[in-house]
Amino acid sequence: MSDQHTIDAILVDDQAAWDELVTRFEGLLWSAVRAYDLSAADAADAVQGTWLRLLESLHTIRDPDRIGPWLFTTAKREASLLSRRHRGERLVADPADAEHAHLAPAGAGHAHADPALAVLSADEGRRLWQAVDEMQEPCRSLFRLMATAPDAGVHQLAGRLGMPRGSYGPTRGRCLNRLRTLLTAREATP
Repeated sequence: MSDQHTIDAILVDDQAAWDELVTRFEGLLWSAVRAYDLSAADAADAVQGTWLRLLESLHTIRDPDRIGPWLFTTAKREASLLSRRHRGERLVADPADAEHAHLAPAGAGHAHADPALAVLSADEGRRLWQAVDEMQEPCRSLFRLMATAPDAGVHQLAGRLGMPRGSYGPTRGRCLNRLRTLLTAREATP
């Protein structure tokens, strides 16, 4: 189904079309808002606010093929608004943003009361995701999925990873231990 058909179907109250759109872009929205280190409730509010903005704007969309970028930008704006309300909280860098943080203009993106904290947070996030990228599967995919779908349940995460539900918890525990060992070894190395 094309984006135009999906939007047309949503406009006539087709719940299946709305569900398809949500399923298609939900991960994108969560990845946009998690860079702002919001609480789980605030992150959910930012994602929900994005869907609300879409619903309010659906009848005015001129280029349905640009709905993904529009949703991403709107999610970042929603998260930024919530983040500004909570200035002073420690922010952790988004793995995608950490690589490009030095290119952003001053005051853009993440708001930190202390510039030194911003640098440390970005470096910490970069080192963490660099370690995750070096890990073997299923750990690498497990951490990426946990980061992009923070509110997903154990059964949903296990299903997405293609593993039995009962093995998700023990696998996650082993992966966390491996990551902890890897990071500890790196900190001990001068």
